[in-house]
Amino acid sequence: MDFRLTDEQRELQDAARKFARAELPDLARDMEEKDYSVPRDMMRKYGELGFLGVNLPTEYGGLGLGHVEALLVLEEFAQISNAVAFPVFEALVGPVRTIERFGSDEMKARILPEVIQGEKVVAVSMSEPDAGTALTDLKTRAVAEGDDYVVNGYKRWTSGGGHSDYYVTYCRYNDEPGAKGIGAILLEKDAPGMQFGKREQLMGFRGIDTADYAIEDVRVPKENVIVGAGGFGKLMSAFGLERCGNATQSLGLAAAALEQATAYVQEREAFGKPIVEFQAVQLKLAEMAMKVEASRLLIHRAAANAAHQADGLPTVYESSVAKCYANEIVREVTAMGLQVMGGYGYHKDYGMEQRVRDGFAWGIAGGTTDVQKTNIAAALIGRRFNQRR
Repeated sequence: MDFRLTDEQRELQDAARKFARAELPDLARDMEEKDYSVPRDMMRKYGELGFLGVNLPTEYGGLGLGHVEALLVLEEFAQISNAVAFPVFEALVGPVRTIERFGSDEMKARILPEVIQGEKVVAVSMSEPDAGTALTDLKTRAVAEGDDYVVNGYKRWTSGGGHSDYYVTYCRYNDEPGAKGIGAILLEKDAPGMQFGKREQLMGFRGIDTADYAIEDVRVPKENVIVGAGGFGKLMSAFGLERCGNATQSLGLAAAALEQATAYVQEREAFGKPIVEFQAVQLKLAEMAMKVEASRLLIHRAAANAAHQADGLPTVYESSVAKCYANEIVREVTAMGLQVMGGYGYHKDYGMEQRVRDGFAWGIAGGTTDVQKTNIAAALIGRRFNQRR
């Protein structure tokens, strides 16, 4: 078992790191201050350099590499900020992969090249006012009418809402209870009947549009069906890769906090010497490093082992372990970084307090840490638990 990256993986990681650190820090600070998404001209630059197609098929303009390579790139962007990394997240591990995996050939040929080139953005819409963790309670409905579907409903907490061009929208196709009637359909931002609410003001996630939207008699062709009724299990099976991406967004914040804290304690002096000379500081650095390294190994294990699965995706168990651990340690590591830096850590100009705020989001998004723990327990026991009884 070799934990070292290959020469090709290191080259890709280095390219992403050089680009991210040269091009994105000023943009990330401005996005945080003014709360706007990655501009389209920068998105096109991402695309030109191949960062939006790392693990997408070459026939659509992607690089055709593996999940580990995609996560290496995502981590380098996330170390700058989650906001500048978000288009990479959506393309390599998020809703774009749902289209790539389950969409028709025509849909893939139309949308994937646009995303890979940085011309279009895709979001996923799952949650509703009465359907979050209990997702099978969703009420958004797609009804067949001739060659079309007419969609009605209301979506909550859509990251990219109002900014993204396409929406992978979870919906109900019939009256069958629970998951049996659920699938997903593709909606477009400018379609008549798409009504977006105000941009949400959140604790963190500045630079990532988040909005609700109402769907009122939105008519789309039947070709926009991604997964039909009864396909909820398929959609969830593909979610393992999204968990690894979520975990990597957390890891990027934690790794950046460790790097900044390590540099700071060697420069900052107290009582006539750098504060790294004090054992209490050394212990905090060591704890931060252990958590970052363990998180990275869990994520890479889940991604690498996907190659041994029949569907080529991370298992529920390994991806849930990776996500839950990363979501928990990012809160701990960024808080320790803030404490080590003292007043500078608490100051907006130095970035650490932003990591603390952003880090909390990932343990809520994509399934809370407690949901991940029920996934882990179910995998250990070998059966799902009915949370409704």
